[in-house]
Amino acid sequence: MSHADEVFLVLREGVVLLGAALAFVLLFRRFGLGAVLGYLVAGALIGPQGFGLVGGAADKLNFAELGIVLLLFLVGLELHPNRLWRLRRDIFGLGLAQVTVTGLALAGVIYLFTGFSTEAAIALGLPLALSSTAQVLPMLRSTGRLNTPYGERAFSILLFQDLSIVPLITIVAAMSRSPADPSTPPGWQLGIYTVLAVAGLVLAGRYILNPLFKLIGSLGERELFVAAGLFTVLTAATVMQSLHLSAALGAFVAGVMLADSPYRHELEADVEPFRTILLGLFFLAVGIMLDLHGIAQRPFFVFGMAAALILTKTAVLYGLARLFGAGARQALGLGMLLSQGGEFGFVLFGQAQAAQLIAPEAASLFGAVVTLSMATTPILMMVARRFVRPTVEGTRDGPDGTGTASAIVVGYGRFGQTVAQMLAAREVTVTLIDLKPQQIDVSQSFGTRVHYGDGTRVELLRQAGAEDTRTILFCIDDASLTEDQIKPVLEAFPQAAVLVRVFDRRQLMALDGLDLISVREVYESAVSMGRLALDALGFPDDEIDKVETDYRRRDLDRLDLQLAEGDLHAGQDMIFRPEEERRE
Repeated sequence: MSHADEVFLVLREGVVLLGAALAFVLLFRRFGLGAVLGYLVAGALIGPQGFGLVGGAADKLNFAELGIVLLLFLVGLELHPNRLWRLRRDIFGLGLAQVTVTGLALAGVIYLFTGFSTEAAIALGLPLALSSTAQVLPMLRSTGRLNTPYGERAFSILLFQDLSIVPLITIVAAMSRSPADPSTPPGWQLGIYTVLAVAGLVLAGRYILNPLFKLIGSLGERELFVAAGLFTVLTAATVMQSLHLSAALGAFVAGVMLADSPYRHELEADVEPFRTILLGLFFLAVGIMLDLHGIAQRPFFVFGMAAALILTKTAVLYGLARLFGAGARQALGLGMLLSQGGEFGFVLFGQAQAAQLIAPEAASLFGAVVTLSMATTPILMMVARRFVRPTVEGTRDGPDGTGTASAIVVGYGRFGQTVAQMLAAREVTVTLIDLKPQQIDVSQSFGTRVHYGDGTRVELLRQAGAEDTRTILFCIDDASLTEDQIKPVLEAFPQAAVLVRVFDRRQLMALDGLDLISVREVYESAVSMGRLALDALGFPDDEIDKVETDYRRRDLDRLDLQLAEGDLHAGQDMIFRPEEERRE
């Protein structure tokens, strides 16, 4: 195949993948079934066993797993280390119990109803205990539930499941019937590698990453910031993968190390588009790999096993969550939310097949079981919302980056500091954003947390909680702030009152017609100084008051004329002329 043919093939597959994704995600969203199910169905239809429009699903899946890596990085950014420590009971208690009890229960179901050997049942049951991080976390984030008690419990279980990949691989290797792979380290060595790798990432985050982002921020090059963010994620994932550990775990640790960083919101906004695209490709690849022929040959087995998987996981997790203090509604919601098989099941099935514990046909069939269980999750979530809604509504944390503040102040210089302090005086929660690393450092020396980023970007404001805030205040010293920058903010967050600091009359006129409140930068301070000057010259207070009132009226009338005519020179006759100028 020539180079031109290869390029055409890549472009054609790209068109087919994106076209199918657009069509089916829009369709399934329209009927309230969720984007994931749309991706899965689209992949199944365009794959080799559907219309045969695309192939190479395994390669696409390997590449698209970067989406899971980016997802865990973003989740890590939302978890401060002290908050992670607070969740330790759910992570290492409930998480461990869920993986162990659910895995053994599913192994028992497989052993009783399939006639597989004990080793094969365990090699299949334990991977089925894992749920889909790639499916569940975006659901929790999009519905605003990730930072609620319900969402934190679900995340804790998913995090332990990711940590359990290493011991599960070790268990499969211990039962292996094939010769040991000399390149794979033993389980105890993998455990040591895990501890050392996590410690190394923690030190790198403290002594390398923050200084690096500070340097890039001072240069003002957004492209470099995007590149540095992706470099951080991929480096952490590569280190873990090279040690035969979970790449997603490495990305998660890197995210946690940057959770307290002032650059957190900018990183979230830059990485999020890549995460969205790659996760969509991941679910397309899962759909492409779906063994439709295997399902057609043994439909009762596949559908029955998928139903058994969902019912078993829901029942076990309901009981465990109740033991750990969850209410009945929350426990049932957790069971439904995490009832599906997970993407790491495909990896572990491959390990079990390589270990000669299961046949390729079994790996294919149970891969189909996992995919079908994923397809049911959007429907189960619609049911689960009825159970968990009473327990997840409530207030979120304040301006620590994990919740929603009542106000977002963009620009924390001399102007923004005054505004923010006046809001804080009435105990209004405020999220602060600034683009100048030096200003961030100075603010931190006074104990004030300021996030790094371009606050005129809609995606960054969304990461900072603008969809739920009541007020967005642009206090930046930027005479070039235009309608093209402010209008998307107004459209994206219609619930928020938008206040803008304008440099002069020209900028105010440029923003005319927008639904915002504008404040001229030095207007009030100039009026105050004019009053002080008149007082110093000996004029009585009543005359000074009259001058101020007359000046404000004339200035407002002149401004109305300028806005109406779009001409800066309109209403010139209303200007008070200095004495020397009038003599000329």
